[in-house]
Amino acid sequence: MRWASVLLLSGAALAAQQPTGDEVLRKVDRNMFADTRIVVSEMIIHGRRETRTVMSKSWQRGTADAFTEYLAPAREKGTKMLKLGDDLWTYTPSTDRIILISGNMLRQSVMGSDLSYEDTMEDPRLEHSYVATVSATDTADGRNCWVLDLTAKEEGVAYYTRKVWVDTERDVPLREDLYAKSGRLLKTMRMSDVTQVGGRWMPKHALYKDVLKEGEGTEFIIDSVQFDAPVADYLLSKAALRK
Repeated sequence: MRWASVLLLSGAALAAQQPTGDEVLRKVDRNMFADTRIVVSEMIIHGRRETRTVMSKSWQRGTADAFTEYLAPAREKGTKMLKLGDDLWTYTPSTDRIILISGNMLRQSVMGSDLSYEDTMEDPRLEHSYVATVSATDTADGRNCWVLDLTAKEEGVAYYTRKVWVDTERDVPLREDLYAKSGRLLKTMRMSDVTQVGGRWMPKHALYKDVLKEGEGTEFIIDSVQFDAPVADYLLSKAALRK
């Protein structure tokens, strides 16, 4: 009987330590996002027929505004993308055209990757768009995690539900499964190489997989990142697309 009491007390102590899902999301957002962020990255696209690498530099301000310039390979160099609130434009130097990406075009692939333009338009702060509950504890990438079930607060988000594995100590997502409202799995993400940058923990490697698409997925590797660095106003304007 004494051992049964000890086990019951231990279980009660663990339950008392478990945060709510919304508390975990707030910690994730506070850890991973800043007022501004400048990122140099490479995207390795494992297509059905070939693998290719696309390099880019992005300037982000808040959660709604971002400017990306593609640096390599040569055929993609100079291509740019600008997000201002709910609007997204691309510029291609070979055609010297600025195109507004909207409607069904948002579901198209970015550079042939497993990411869509719709993905780039999602609010990166999950607590803004989802209600979360802690459904379990598990491990991912060798780390103890809270498993969160996320449900969209309103219609219009790309993924109505998500299952997210969050590192219990570092407040970083290590795995995500993304679902349609019907319950169909659409995409998976696996994050690794978690590093501390400027007092924040962040994964420097991610593997995205569109499960409806052939190929082995798209790797996203962060080469460098600066948090809270100045972002020039001119970058967040349509004029910057042709510069």
